[in-house]
Amino acid sequence: MIKFFRKIRQKTLTDNKFGKYLTYAIGEIVLVVIGILIALQINNSNETPKNKATEKQLLISLLQEFETNLEILDNTIETNTQIFKTCVKIGKFTGPLLPILNENELSQYMVRAFKYE
Repeated sequence: MIKFFRKIRQKTLTDNKFGKYLTYAIGEIVLVVIGILIALQINNSNETPKNKATEKQLLISLLQEFETNLEILDNTIETNTQIFKTCVKIGKFTGPLLPILNENELSQYMVRAFKYE
């Protein structure tokens, strides 16, 4: 096939038919461009399933991360709620109406309020 095109090219140049040679050269360029475009289309069609699989895996990972973060957030909210309730109880030991001071009870509240990170 290459010999065939080479013979056509040499024949047009030796016959001093530059217009025909130019037409041949443009045709050859068009064929190369069409070949490249076909190859790119095939490559894109092969890449699409790979991209979809990667996208699906990333979305699954994000969902798992969001679920884990939700659990951590729920635990943190629960812990902070307990700390708040304990701090309110500690606050009852201060103020104008002081109860009878029970050091043991106050100590337990202090530990509950400050033992969390």
